[in-house]
Amino acid sequence: MFFERKIYQKFIAWKNEAQGHKALLVEGARRIGKSTIVEEFGKREYKSYILIDFARATDEVRGYFYQHLNDLDTFFMLLSVNYGVQLYDRESLIIFDEVQLFPKARESIKYLVADGRYDYIETGSLISIKENVKEIVVPSEERKIKMYPLDFEEFCGALGEGLIIPYIKTCFEKRQPLERGLHDKAMLLFKQYMLVGGMPKAVAVFLEGRKDFGKADLEKRDILNLYRDDIMKIKAQYRAKVLAIFDQIPGLLSQHEKRVVFNRVIEGSGAEQYEETFFWLSDSMIANECRKCDDPNVGLSLNESDTYIKCYLGDTGLLASHAFDENELLENEVYKQILSGKLSLNEGMLYENVIAQMLVANGHRLFFYTHYSEEKHRNDIEIDFIISNNSKTRYKMYPIEVKSGKSYSLNSLLKFREKYKQRIGGVYVIHPKNLIQKDDILCIPPYMTICL
Repeated sequence: MFFERKIYQKFIAWKNEAQGHKALLVEGARRIGKSTIVEEFGKREYKSYILIDFARATDEVRGYFYQHLNDLDTFFMLLSVNYGVQLYDRESLIIFDEVQLFPKARESIKYLVADGRYDYIETGSLISIKENVKEIVVPSEERKIKMYPLDFEEFCGALGEGLIIPYIKTCFEKRQPLERGLHDKAMLLFKQYMLVGGMPKAVAVFLEGRKDFGKADLEKRDILNLYRDDIMKIKAQYRAKVLAIFDQIPGLLSQHEKRVVFNRVIEGSGAEQYEETFFWLSDSMIANECRKCDDPNVGLSLNESDTYIKCYLGDTGLLASHAFDENELLENEVYKQILSGKLSLNEGMLYENVIAQMLVANGHRLFFYTHYSEEKHRNDIEIDFIISNNSKTRYKMYPIEVKSGKSYSLNSLLKFREKYKQRIGGVYVIHPKNLIQKDDILCIPPYMTICL
């Protein structure tokens, strides 16, 4: 089952703009559909293509990169014969799939692009991990692009409900609530997205099973096991820490503060000992990290803190399967609770995780803010997310509070707005209700996160 992906249009733009002068490197977590969409691009947009999957490539094919790069006529002739594909100057695409497994192929991009005969797309995960680049010269002839699981818009398209998206965006622009029936429909789609997630195979079996959450869950557990296998292959010096954080993500997100308290992960440990751990989780794109911003007056990334981190799973459907075993999902009626809008604290973690996922899919880095009151001996301001317009000269930030219940307080948001009012471009609350404007605070339903 093939799903239309928005990244496809970025491939088209690259093909038209790069004109063979840059290879395209598509980064993303495993099983998000990189190979599928890239191969479909090769089928649709080129006269011919060759896909070299380095998870399966023979020693003979790998040997071409060592023996024949100085004679590209022979190199291309051997590839053409081996894969049974005729190559055409400026009309063929060569795909290096899972290129992180064979760094020599990535290094060869410099010479292949300079030759100019064909276009090249590389796909991979863990592209920046030290062991994958330590013995090669990383080519400057690459244009990097990140790919994520299906976002909410793509999920709606997969379910045949894509026509609701323009209506949602129009209502957001006009600051109007959706018509009641369409709001209910959009919320139902959002809840399905929260439970199934955006891993293409999980979405496919969900649809093939006539919206069977159980079948999607089995597929997601296979993906989680694949991620654990990947973790077990990394260097022993930080393997245990990566595994500990990965296993504890549901527990961390079900707490009030949700941030990682390093001493609780492994007794006596501190933030500095987890630098490579979070780099691995972030680079693999298994997780979306959210860092504390200590002084959002200037710029979020300039004042980020390494000692306070929230760790969200990259796909919320995977989080649902990671947090509950098969029996818990059924016995605790998790599906029923979420679909009926009766979230408990534990299921509320899914709500915040999916908002993080949607913000990242929109290109935002994640930051949060807390202020500790010495007088009250507790945090008196807590902001779930802060995004910015990324302007260097007219910087504005936008605090976001995520409320999974229909009754809530805005005290933190109001205090934050007063404290940093000169730099705030807008204030958002994401809640389960329809769009409402409250004293310059825009309260939007979760599906409107796509508009931020």
